[in-house]
Amino acid sequence: MTWPEDWQTNLTFFLRWGHFLAGITWIGILYFFNLVNVNFMKELDAATKGKVVPNLMPKALWWFRWGAMVTFLTGFIYYLIILGTEESGHKPVGVVLAGWLAAFVVGSVLLKMSVAGGPLKDGRVYGAVIGIVVFAIAYLVGHMTRQMGASNRSIAIAIGGGIGIVMFMNVWMIIWPLQKKIIAATKATAESGAAAPADMPKWARRVFLTSRTNAWLSIPMLFFMGAASHFPIFGTLVVGT
Repeated sequence: MTWPEDWQTNLTFFLRWGHFLAGITWIGILYFFNLVNVNFMKELDAATKGKVVPNLMPKALWWFRWGAMVTFLTGFIYYLIILGTEESGHKPVGVVLAGWLAAFVVGSVLLKMSVAGGPLKDGRVYGAVIGIVVFAIAYLVGHMTRQMGASNRSIAIAIGGGIGIVMFMNVWMIIWPLQKKIIAATKATAESGAAAPADMPKWARRVFLTSRTNAWLSIPMLFFMGAASHFPIFGTLVVGT
């Protein structure tokens, strides 16, 4: 056995390893929330929920949000290193960040509209519109980065990792702030009998829709991340970094 001596091989490997570990933690808890916890919470009465939520959710959400943070940071640094080895250089970074930030902003507006009422109140309609937005941004990002000379690997990451960026922002800018309010309100009701805030159902609905959106987005996200090294849909595979 020979340990690689060059720093780039070691750095990129450990970035990928950390990315995998953090990503498994993040997405694993995301699936737990959507496949198990949602239905489980519906079966609890108010008194039991007042005991379970303040104890379970802060712990789960700690691993959830920091798993998302480490996944984002390790993945983004790895992406920058990859771009440094390609013809495109770092030019695609601006397109990727601008495109997926736009997707997050549009998604946030649609989320508020869904809670306010109208056609988007139907979760199926909301999901379909979000899907169209993500598909459009993915197409634009993929097309523009390819025009810049990006490889199959970096184009796939620009799309899959870009979807991951939207999911990351959903966690830190929507799910976590609202969950803090829900946990505090649930705890106050359990301890003092205080009435739940009037906006609490809206908070819960926004959290549910955002979490469910992230669960669905994880499917194409994982597809494109796998395609980066194993599925040459945008060109020839690059063996190496």
